[in-house]
Amino acid sequence: MSKIRLDKLLSNTGFGSRKEVKSIIRAGRLRIGDEIIYDPGYIVDIDSSDVYVDNERISYRKYYYLMMNKPAGVISATFDPDSRTVLDLVPSTYRHVSLFPVGRLDKDTEGLLLLTNDGQLAHRLLSPKRHVPKTYYARIEGIVDHEDIDTFRAGIELEPGFTTLQARLEILGLSEDTGISEVSVTIYEGKYHQVKRMFKAVGKRVLYLKRISMGGLQLDESLPAGAVRELSQAELDILMND
Repeated sequence: MSKIRLDKLLSNTGFGSRKEVKSIIRAGRLRIGDEIIYDPGYIVDIDSSDVYVDNERISYRKYYYLMMNKPAGVISATFDPDSRTVLDLVPSTYRHVSLFPVGRLDKDTEGLLLLTNDGQLAHRLLSPKRHVPKTYYARIEGIVDHEDIDTFRAGIELEPGFTTLQARLEILGLSEDTGISEVSVTIYEGKYHQVKRMFKAVGKRVLYLKRISMGGLQLDESLPAGAVRELSQAELDILMND
């Protein structure tokens, strides 16, 4: 749909609340082409009209796609009365957009988190029927061995009636002295604390967890913890085709 009310257009592009943008329009500061429009409810076709506020052309975007390198200590939610959320880390330039995290990372889990206002894409990525892979780097208390790899590949019963799909576990490094293993694990669901529960089921404990990919989207390792950036067109194409 390319048609939208003027007050909604301005509020969606960061000019303020619906009340504030109505004041802008009624003050005669908005024009479409050469015509000043005073009606906040005026319907404009954004595909075929040039809209200006104070001679600044308005560029309307319906959807936003941001990559965050989530730090530990914040929760993957839009609001929480007691804790900082990932949205508290988003720059103010995006505050006018109704962003939400696609899926959740535990409070102490770091790494790749997608923020968007595209509900259709989020639903597709999170649908249990699609089995979108999610890969994590983890440090594990305990020596991970080939028996664990086989167990993860076979699927683990986490609760009555639920056994995980086959998961891919790869050993990246081991320290016999400290008893710490470094691993990569790929899962195809998103159950609550799933990776931690899977390792607990084989008698081990997750010390550190970081998501490094979701579908074909890879975490930009140059992105500092807590920072966000918009997806490139190539990254967006990958997500749309997952």
